Amino acid sequence: MEVLNNLAFGFGHALTLNNLMYCAIGCFVGTLVGLLPGLGPLSTISLLLPLTYSIPLDGSLIMLSGIYYGAQYGDSVSAITMKIPHASSIVACIDGYAMTLKGKTGLALFAAGISSFIGGTVAIIVLSTLAVPLAEVAFLFGPSDYCALMLLGFVCVSYVTTGGSILSGLAMALVGVLLGQIGTDVTSGAQRFTFDLPFLADGVGLISIALGCFGIAEITKNLDIRNTFTPFSGKIDLIPTWPEFKRIIPSALRGSVIGSILGLLPGGGPTLAQFGAYAVEKKFSKYRSEIGQGAIEGVAGQAAADEAAARTSFIPLMSIGIPENAVMALMMAAFVVKGVQPGPNMISQHPDLFWGLVASMWIGNCFLLFLNVPMVKYWLSVFKIPYAALFPAILFFCCIGTFSVNNNLDDIYVTAVFGVLGYTFLRLGLEPAPLMLGFILGPMLEENFRRAMLISRGSFSVFVTRPISATLMVVIAVFFTWQIWSFVRDLRRPQLAAATANPEGVVP
Repeated sequence: MEVLNNLAFGFGHALTLNNLMYCAIGCFVGTLVGLLPGLGPLSTISLLLPLTYSIPLDGSLIMLSGIYYGAQYGDSVSAITMKIPHASSIVACIDGYAMTLKGKTGLALFAAGISSFIGGTVAIIVLSTLAVPLAEVAFLFGPSDYCALMLLGFVCVSYVTTGGSILSGLAMALVGVLLGQIGTDVTSGAQRFTFDLPFLADGVGLISIALGCFGIAEITKNLDIRNTFTPFSGKIDLIPTWPEFKRIIPSALRGSVIGSILGLLPGGGPTLAQFGAYAVEKKFSKYRSEIGQGAIEGVAGQAAADEAAARTSFIPLMSIGIPENAVMALMMAAFVVKGVQPGPNMISQHPDLFWGLVASMWIGNCFLLFLNVPMVKYWLSVFKIPYAALFPAILFFCCIGTFSVNNNLDDIYVTAVFGVLGYTFLRLGLEPAPLMLGFILGPMLEENFRRAMLISRGSFSVFVTRPISATLMVVIAVFFTWQIWSFVRDLRRPQLAAATANPEGVVP
């Protein structure tokens, strides 16, 4: 009953005319971003974050949230029709594009739209019921516990976002932590790593890193590979038969549960959820023999998991204050810029913001259902925009957005430097997402580490004597042990295969 009262309170704030407008704008822009090649929610949020400074607190966060889950909602369209995926729609290319080749594009798009609506609805229920208990549990955390939790987040996110190369992920996170130390030390007042440059006394701006490493770097990469995208011109019939509709629902419900769970985990989120849902469908679906060859279950399950994980990934951010991926790190920056610190006290200190944001997610779900099912035919015309005309406009808004933060031209130069660095990272196969997470969490990790050392009088035993931090440290140790074992196993596998093929050791 308390949850229903809280949701009613939230809908009272979300249903105001201004917040409805911001929600609709966020969903529209997010869907558009999901269709455009080379852009994603991370790049778009980083581009639009400076423009939200003049928008009221609740409206700006509702709009940015709408962009995020709107992009997750809409990126399946390009994956299904053109086989142009984003990170969260890779799995949609398998069965979705196979259905397009069979002339079932409309059925695949309908399945993705309805399944995303179901996944978002289930995730909102999870969000409204679990966020408050998790916030109460977070009050039990001390400085050493928060340090251990942040370290676990570094390990998990570095592993997931870099395709399993935990060494490169942790190296990028460390670079982000070092960048977060630039500026004036709050405790001593000493300037660190500023190279006697006055504009670095306040540190490197989050917007400069985000726009450079994600926005400008992605644009440069797309220009470098010189991809050309052909507009989709196939036939779209969105009305499924009743037997086809019945095949969608079970897969969507399974994907919703999987996405809701994986969205809660550090390092989880939509990218991981889509693969988990697809694996479950191949194992438990009645039509598992068809999956991979154009089965509707392969589209429905991943779409529901994708959208559910996009919603529940807000839970660790708003209840504990720990962003689980780079997009949530940008959302955390938006909260902080607006004077709100995500964490256990957020729900009690800003109940209108929290419950209004939760309620707006379901309102956005309804907007997105309308945008992505009956209007999908019109969205496909977006593919006709030449990228040569698109990227100068994006670069222009990057410069305007960076300059508008402090009205300082130096910020544009810093953004350009990080654009070059971001492109270099991409060419070297290094993901900038752990860097962003390290930049956000680095100062928080330093602050909590100092507190832990003061409380324990300089003893590191505080990390193993407190139950929460000790448990998290054990989890980190198990994760590293498993990584080392996997690395050794992969090294020995070719040797074992060679020994099996030539048991007597005869040299050919």
